[in-house]
Amino acid sequence: MIQYVDLHTHSSASDGTLTPTQLVNSAQAAGLVGLALTDHDSGNGLLEAQAQSRKIGLRFVPGIEISAEYPHPGTMHILGYYIDPVSPGLKRMSDILLEGRNNRNPRIIARLNELGCRITLQQVQDIARRGSVDGRATVIGRPHIAQAMVEAGCVSSVKQAFDVYLGSTGAAYFDKERLTPRQAIECIHAAGGLAVLAHPVQLRTGNPAELQNVIANLVDAQLDGIEVWHSDHRPQDSQLFLEFARRYNLVVTGGSDFHGTPKPDIALGLGRQNVRVPVEYLDRLEQAWKQRRERESVKVPI
Repeated sequence: MIQYVDLHTHSSASDGTLTPTQLVNSAQAAGLVGLALTDHDSGNGLLEAQAQSRKIGLRFVPGIEISAEYPHPGTMHILGYYIDPVSPGLKRMSDILLEGRNNRNPRIIARLNELGCRITLQQVQDIARRGSVDGRATVIGRPHIAQAMVEAGCVSSVKQAFDVYLGSTGAAYFDKERLTPRQAIECIHAAGGLAVLAHPVQLRTGNPAELQNVIANLVDAQLDGIEVWHSDHRPQDSQLFLEFARRYNLVVTGGSDFHGTPKPDIALGLGRQNVRVPVEYLDRLEQAWKQRRERESVKVPI
């Protein structure tokens, strides 16, 4: 019988609705044998999730999803796998990026007010705290604003909030501070991890040749892998990304991008496109990480 894993998930330490402990328990309840927690720009939930995974015997990958600079309207995120949760450099990077998110939120809310959607930052913060670790929200982001808009009657769904207002082409969209792709990759490597391009479809490249050029530049910056299976990927997308992985000798990953309530159509371990990732891809990811560690630990002869 094939066993499955989910290598792209979010908790309440970011913009998900399950605590790290609840996420781990839910993964086991869903029949998964492995899980990666990849919260946005934050590793604050990793130690909790790691401890719970050890307690119940679930294979766990400490991860992160870092926002990187990329031309509008596309977006680039870099996943980090097997990062050190207590890496000082990672903590400094996270603090900078989270401050950028916090500075953006009031601007979005002010613009929504101008457009006739009367919500407040306090309402958004209250929503973000629901079900969060110790009643605190580490990361307050657009999904929380979208939920506030639904509760205020401004939109009928979170999806509509993003489609009309909060998405990269929306009327209330503001960008945030980001690292360059090379900086994101270097930060992940410095924290001991592997750097993987998340959901390439969100780059919104015009054609496969343009996408290949982006991937080639990332490979030059020492990218380690590419996310082939994702809730936003159609089967033909995944096939193309798999071909690029083979061409550039990149490790292959995949996951649902589970958030909980903010993305109700995505189940843990099973995304919109019936995304199911066999455990063999976690085995390959772990092997690639061990090989990188071995290369970096080789001492140069005197």
